Formats: sequence, C-alpha cells, structure tokens
Amino acid sequence: MERCGACRGGAGLTMRLARRRLVNMIAQAVAVLCTIAVLVPLVFIFSYLLAKGFSSLNLDFFTQLPKPVGEPGGGMANAIVGTLTLIGLACALGLPVGVLTGVYLAEHGHGRFGWTVRFAADVLTGVPSIVIGIYAYTLIVIPLRSFSALAGGAALAVMMLPIVARTTEEMVKLVPHSLREAALALGVPTWRTTIWVVLRTARGGIVTGIMLAVARISGETAPLLFTAFGNQFWHHGLTGPIASLPVQIFTYAISPYDDWHRQAWAGALVLLSLILLTSLLVRLLTRGRLRPVL
Repeated sequence: MERCGACRGGAGLTMRLARRRLVNMIAQAVAVLCTIAVLVPLVFIFSYLLAKGFSSLNLDFFTQLPKPVGEPGGGMANAIVGTLTLIGLACALGLPVGVLTGVYLAEHGHGRFGWTVRFAADVLTGVPSIVIGIYAYTLIVIPLRSFSALAGGAALAVMMLPIVARTTEEMVKLVPHSLREAALALGVPTWRTTIWVVLRTARGGIVTGIMLAVARISGETAPLLFTAFGNQFWHHGLTGPIASLPVQIFTYAISPYDDWHRQAWAGALVLLSLILLTSLLVRLLTRGRLRPVL
C-alpha cells in the first residue's frame, strides 16, 4: 500500500512537472509572438523609408541649405543641426527637473503634495503636443515677440518632464531599502545616499526613460510650428527662428514639388536613423554601468 501511494505521488508529481513545462512553453511562445508583433512594424517602416528616401541621400543633403522653390537639389543641413540643437535645449531644461521630481516622488512624495504632482504628471502625459506648443507660444513667443529656438526647446522640455519624472520614480522605488539602510548605517548623509547609492543603482532604468522621452520629442512637429517656426538658413543664436527636421519634412511633404517629396522621405529616414543611433550609442556607452550595484 505504501509503495502504491508512493507511485501515485510520483505520477502526480510527474504530471505537475509536465503541466508546468507545457505552460512555460506556451508563455515563451506568446512572448516571442508579441516581440515579433512589436518588431515587424518597426522593420517595415524603416525598410519603407529606406526604399523611398535612400536614393535622395547624398553629400549635398547633409552639407547644403534648402534650395529656392522650383530649383532642384539642396539639402537639410540647417534642419539637422537645428533638430540636434532643440533636443539639446530640451534635455538641458527638462532632464534635471524631471529626474529630481522623480527622486522626490519616490523618496518623499507620500503625502497630498506628492499625489498632486503625480496626478499633474499623468495629466500632462496625455496633453496633445499642439496644446503644449500654444502654451509655449503664449508664455515665450509673445513676450519675446519672436519665434525662437528657446521657445521650441522649452516646449519639448515640457513634453519630456512627465515621462522622465514617472520613469525615474518607478526605477528609484525598485532600489532595495537594504542599500539605503546600509549606507545610512555607515554614517553617509541622506543626500549622498540618494545620489551615490540610489541613483547609481537605478541609472539603467533612468537612462531608458530618458531615451524614451528623447524619442518622443524628436519627431514632434506641432509644438515647433508655434515656437521654433522654421528657417531656410542657418540660425544665429537661440532667440531667433530655427529649422528642424520635423517641420522641414512637413513643409516638403505638403508641397506640390516632386523633388521636395523625395527630400521629405530622405529627411524622415535621417530622423529615424538619428533616433536609432542615439539609442544604440547610449546603450553601448552605458552597457557596463547599467548593472545594479548590489
């Protein structure tokens, strides 16, 4: 009887193991299918842009200014530089505020004020970009009486804020409390613990959130129409209009000229390539530093 019971127990254990293996295989298959479903549109879009825009890429495209209407040739050198300038301004204005806000919410935002900030960040995430452009137009463009790179950078920075803040908050919350307690037990001040222990441990997720925010603003056109406006020449300073790839692509795409249409496809390909290369570069530069410090 005991042997029969042991046999039945062994058979039941074997069935449970087989069931777990089956569930594991199904879960892995679903995960692979979901990954393919995400990658296929990206590959399709990039391949289509490559087919439509690669033929228009040449040295002139990266070194020359746009040609006048009806004259073939030219390039988008000023728009490429303008896009990098606007993204740099947005990062300089938005990243410090976003990261510090996320750290505050994770470490000290347990009261009503923290709840209010979270609610405001969640609402700001869903605000249409054109509304943010109108906001920057009212607060910056009208007082300065000029479209400017500063206004465009500020509008993009506002769009970055909620993404960076909420991502930073979630990543900081994942840091084990034992690391904080160990640092405090050694006599390290709270602010140094936050900077050198908490942020250092969570930096991988924070960098990922920053890259998501940069990718989010890189292709925005609507807010720049109200702020940076556009420029057919090189910009001089941050207080004047500045060209950008999204606005230049939009202008060329709605034009009736075939040569501008070809350059619009090339500009879209360059913009997407810049986003992909930036993401890969950051990953490569921080690959050895993204591991948690345990």
